[in-house]
Amino acid sequence: MNNLLAPFHLGPLVLPNRIAMVPVTRARSGHDGVPTSANAAYYAQRASAGLIVSEATNVSRNSAAFELAPGIHNQAQVLGWRRVAESVHANGGNLFIQLWHSGRASSYALLDGREPLAPSAVNDDLHLLQAYGALENGFYTRIAASPAREMNINEIHFAIEEFRAAARNAIRAGADGVEIHAGNGYLPQQFLSPHTNRRTDLFGGSLLNRVRFLDLLLRAVLEEVPADRVGVRISPFAAYNNATDPATEETYTYVARLLSAAGIAYIHAADTNAWGGAPDMERILAILRPNFRGAIIANGGLDPDSANALVASGKADMVSFGRRFIANPDLVERIRQGGPYNEPDPFTFYGGGARGYLDYDELASAA
Repeated sequence: MNNLLAPFHLGPLVLPNRIAMVPVTRARSGHDGVPTSANAAYYAQRASAGLIVSEATNVSRNSAAFELAPGIHNQAQVLGWRRVAESVHANGGNLFIQLWHSGRASSYALLDGREPLAPSAVNDDLHLLQAYGALENGFYTRIAASPAREMNINEIHFAIEEFRAAARNAIRAGADGVEIHAGNGYLPQQFLSPHTNRRTDLFGGSLLNRVRFLDLLLRAVLEEVPADRVGVRISPFAAYNNATDPATEETYTYVARLLSAAGIAYIHAADTNAWGGAPDMERILAILRPNFRGAIIANGGLDPDSANALVASGKADMVSFGRRFIANPDLVERIRQGGPYNEPDPFTFYGGGARGYLDYDELASAA
């Protein structure tokens, strides 16, 4: 595993290894999306990762795909994230906060009765959208998505400003950088997709117009955070949340070149379909590597052996793990020793308390 364990320069950061912790929604924030001491302990346990990218973090009160997910749009949330950042840094780690707006992938039940906002009011596929809520009995479950309302121009620009403010807040909280979530069928990808974006103004229609939201959003974030401390997560072929594109190669070649010209630190390439056994990583990397000069972090459907081979090939610079980090807080050391690996408990992925969150064995206790 020498390739995964080699140091890597990511912008101004010297990472001790090429293993990142992927954004993993755990739905255990406190009231009003404020990170808690338990969240700080969870991330601190995993600080040996070369880079931790936080769970998806709402930039707005209009974003809510998962109840009890954290936010970064008010002062209490900033203070909560500061506690997390300090805990990660005290344990030698690096933390980027992922900036998230769920757009149409939501429910009025998660938005205090408001309609989800979207590029267009495309509501004939609500059964394909992923929204989750906490039940009074303590269990966490998928709920019905609600019909979305098309954003007006003022609301589009307001959402861009929400990303700007969230980026500023993340740095105020002590994060080392930010990652813009432009994948998994959330708001930026909804603008990119001709299925979910049927506008006829400057934000819809042509590829140039559909990319405009991401372009302006990125420009706003870069006015708050240096480019070498910014990453963008994309999932070009994702079926998740149905923000599909019949011209994926064309769209994401353009996106990769846009991000390269901006000089951002990395693209986080999510092979979301690999969750269902239909991997697209080779196709994704074939788009990105010729068109993006920054680092590429590959995610989805990888085990330590395949990840090590991918980095050795030069097609990716780093890899990220999700479920393996859930169950193995000391994943880097386990990779170093060739295992063994704990298996995650899917019934404790979302919601709840310390069980399945803070109580996975580390190597010493496992032995």
